[in-house]
Amino acid sequence: MVSPGLPGPGWADSGRGLFSISVAAELAGLHPQTLRIYEREGLLDPARTAGGTRRYSQADIARLQEICVLAGDGLNLAGIRRVLELQEETRRLQAEIGRLRQAAARRRT
Repeated sequence: MVSPGLPGPGWADSGRGLFSISVAAELAGLHPQTLRIYEREGLLDPARTAGGTRRYSQADIARLQEICVLAGDGLNLAGIRRVLELQEETRRLQAEIGRLRQAAARRRT
């Protein structure tokens, strides 16, 4: 049971699609059509309900905010896509370095 005034268990999962396109657009300060364009351009991939309705997660909203910052810096959609790809690659490589360091530390002990 959820206590009054506290968010339910779905709020803890930042990847869970909770928001409709209109709510997500309002949270990001964008028009819903802009979100559709970003999806078509591969910048965003919201979850879908069984009926095909888009559901945006907290992580999607954060990504939209990052896209807005990059667009505000003057990047076009292709540039934004490349920056986001490079950020994801950096996160993946940093995680791999962390795993390798842990494995090396275990071998030393």
